[in-house]
Amino acid sequence: MSGPVAGPDGRPLDTVELLGVRARGRHGVLSAERELGQVFVVDVVLHLDTRPAAAGDDLTRTVHYGELAEQVVAVIEGEPVDLVETVAQRVADVVLQRPDAAPVVAVDVAVHKPAAPVPTPFTDVVVRVRRWRG
Repeated sequence: MSGPVAGPDGRPLDTVELLGVRARGRHGVLSAERELGQVFVVDVVLHLDTRPAAAGDDLTRTVHYGELAEQVVAVIEGEPVDLVETVAQRVADVVLQRPDAAPVVAVDVAVHKPAAPVPTPFTDVVVRVRRWRG
């Protein structure tokens, strides 16, 4: 995504990054993708002010990234969809709807589909979205 996210005071927010969450999904428009499935890799970047959590060493003032990782896997392994864009949106929705996500101002989600059925040599296909609270 482009650039930092500013907080209410105009200063750039901190980030909590959950990178490389891997799971097998059956997303894609081709019947083989639905039947065989493939590995998807998801990166999640939360934009928030971590100072309140750090000041009190308080997990309840930030996002529990272990639980978040489990939810991301559930999206990847969940109901198949045609588009990687839809997977990215579902992950963003999960993040912003978490009860502990109140301090999150925005979330960046990147969904990697490294085994996409592309007929030429390539390294990765990635869809990136940024979604804001509210």
